[in-house]
Amino acid sequence: MPETSVSTDHYTRVKICGLTSVEDALAACRCGVDALGLVFYPPSSRHVSVERAAEIVQALPSFVTVTGLFLNEEATVIDDILQRVPVSLLQFHGTESAEFCQSFNRPYIKSVAMKSVSDVHAYAAQFENARGFLLDSNIAGGAGGSGELFDWSRVPNGFSAPLILAGGLDCNNIPDAVMHVKPDAVDVSSGVESSRGVKDIELMRKFIQSVRAADREIAGAL
Repeated sequence: MPETSVSTDHYTRVKICGLTSVEDALAACRCGVDALGLVFYPPSSRHVSVERAAEIVQALPSFVTVTGLFLNEEATVIDDILQRVPVSLLQFHGTESAEFCQSFNRPYIKSVAMKSVSDVHAYAAQFENARGFLLDSNIAGGAGGSGELFDWSRVPNGFSAPLILAGGLDCNNIPDAVMHVKPDAVDVSSGVESSRGVKDIELMRKFIQSVRAADREIAGAL
């Protein structure tokens, strides 16, 4: 049985975002990641070309969710990328409307800029077809991956859609994040990097092991 597997009633999915190489993506899979994120936002230091993205997806094992991240991109550009890269989930990280997000007929998640959004429930209500909401520490329209935390007490209670916690997570704070917030999933980028866009396999392994340890602790308290 893989060292990252856990047999409990509580399971926090782990998404590692900002992959830029086949080697890093395969390493993340070996560590037990649930989902990978590819950034299609050219100004980002973690931006990946369409050609490299297709190469990464082609190399992945089955049952790993691949997410394509877009930020206020033109619909024609997104359509072109989706024709060339078989991502399974879209992530809209900008000020896109609900109509825009669902126009691609693909499952999508919507980021919530916690520095700008005061009422998460009201914001999420605009995106009734979203598969989940990613709570990040950026301002509206700003890119993530800054390594900054936000106040976890602002995470709403009684939320019906899956919540993905992001923003400044790393190996040191992830146990507290999972224990305090109990999110459906966590998303990490800079917190498992040796340099921007380059993942560190030991940090990825430690991060996922820490999530699983927190899961076991939560399950033991249920």
